Amino acid sequence: MREITIGASILRALTIIEEQFNVDLRKFLKRFGISAQREIEEAVRKGLADGSWAGTATIKARARLQIKGTEVDMLIEEELHLA
Repeated sequence: MREITIGASILRALTIIEEQFNVDLRKFLKRFGISAQREIEEAVRKGLADGSWAGTATIKARARLQIKGTEVDMLIEEELHLA
């Protein structure tokens, strides 16, 4: 097995790339989370206002994560209890 030595400048560049990726990922997750919460809250308000849901209802929420160019297709489902 051959040992590979990586120069300090390459390590710094990789660190910067990883830091930028982490910033972008956190931004994406924050944006998704805030947007999804608003949509869920609005749906609940409408459902309660028009009588389709009672205050003790349980609703089912579903979110899907897909990454273009990969086989990633993750589905998350959760029951949300209003009371």
